[in-house]
Amino acid sequence: MSADKSIEIIECKTKPERRQLIDFQWEIYKGDPYWVPPLISEREAFYDPRKNAFFEHSDVALFLAKRGGKVVGTIAAIHNKRHNEYHNEKTGFFGSFEAINDFDVAKALLDTACAWLKSRNLNVMRGPATFSANEEFGLLIDGFNSEPQLMMTYNPPYYADLLERYGFKKAMDLYAWWASTEHSRDIIIGGRFERVAQMALKRGKYTVRTADMSKFDEEVEKIKKIYNKAWLRNWGFVPMTDREIEHLGANLKQIVDADMVFIAEKDGEPIGVSISLPNVNRPLRKAYPNPKTPEIWTLLKYLWYRRSMVNSLRLIILGVLPEYRMSGVDAVMIFMTLQVALKKGLIGGECSWILETNDDINRVIQYAEPELYKRYRIYDCPIEPGR
Repeated sequence: MSADKSIEIIECKTKPERRQLIDFQWEIYKGDPYWVPPLISEREAFYDPRKNAFFEHSDVALFLAKRGGKVVGTIAAIHNKRHNEYHNEKTGFFGSFEAINDFDVAKALLDTACAWLKSRNLNVMRGPATFSANEEFGLLIDGFNSEPQLMMTYNPPYYADLLERYGFKKAMDLYAWWASTEHSRDIIIGGRFERVAQMALKRGKYTVRTADMSKFDEEVEKIKKIYNKAWLRNWGFVPMTDREIEHLGANLKQIVDADMVFIAEKDGEPIGVSISLPNVNRPLRKAYPNPKTPEIWTLLKYLWYRRSMVNSLRLIILGVLPEYRMSGVDAVMIFMTLQVALKKGLIGGECSWILETNDDINRVIQYAEPELYKRYRIYDCPIEPGR
C-alpha cells in the first residue's frame, strides 16, 4: 500500500468515522485566511447514504489515513455509474482529498482509492470531484490570494505537486472569471454591452424575467428542462436525476436571491436560465464553523454577518437551449446580472466554472471585460493492471 508501513488506512463505515474525515479539514487549513469551513451538519448529510441522492445510483468509499493513531489524510473513491453509462467510459473518480504535505501519505490514500476503483473494473482515476461535476469539482491551481465563492473548491498549493508526482496528468482546466462592477460600469450603462443586449432582445423576440419564488416548485421544473438539455454535450456533464435537482433546489432556496435568477422564455416556454448566488461564503467564514463550537451559535453569527457582509455574487448556471444559442440570450442574462450587481452595490461577481474548451460561453463572458482570476484542474491517472 505504501513504502511507509506506519501509515494505516481505515475505511469510514460509521458516522463517527465520517465525522473524523470532516473534522480533519480544520487541521489542514488552520490559520489559512481564505479557507471557508463548511457547516458540519451539511457535510454529515452530504456523506450520509440515506440523505444524499447521489448514493441512489452510484457508490462511494471513504478512507482515512492515520499515522500513530492521528489522522493525516482523507480520500473518497467514487464509482459514478451514471457518468460511465452516459459517456460509455470506465472512469472512476476520487475526491474529499486532504493530506499533510507528505507524499507517502498521499500515495497511500491514492493507492487505496485506485485499488477500490480497479476492483470495479474501472481503468482511469479522475478528480478531484466531490462527488460529481454538479458539486465541488477540480483542484485550485491558480488564484490562491482570495476566498473561494460558494460551492467552489479551495486547497493548499502543494496538492498539485502531490498529484502530479503520483502520475496524474491534466484532463481539463476550469475557468473562473471575475468582473468588478467598478470596471464594468461604463460598459453596462450606455456602453457596448448594453447595446449588444438590447439588440439581442429586440431581434430574438423573447422575454427575460426574474424568478417567482411564490411558485418555486414550478420554477425548478422549468430550470430542469433547461439544465439537462443545455449542458448535454459538455465535457464531463452527466444529467442530474429529478431527486438530485430537487435536493439541490431545496438547499439553494435558503440562499437564492430571486433578483439574481433569470429565466428566458419564448412563446411561454423556457429557453434559457441564469442563476447567480450571493457570496454567503464571506459571512460563513466570519462565523467560522468549528467542530468545537455548537452549530446553533455558528448559525446565529452567520445570520448576523450575512446582513452586511455579502458583497459579491457567483454566476453558477448559465444555460441556453442549443437551438437558441445564436440569439444572444446568454449575453442578455449576463448583462442583467451585472445590472443587479450594480443596483445592489456589490463589488462584482464571479462566473464559474467554465470549461477552458467552451469557446462560446467564454467569448460571451468577455463582453463584460472580466479577469481570468482563478483556474481549477481536473486530473486523470490510468489505473494500470499492475498497480
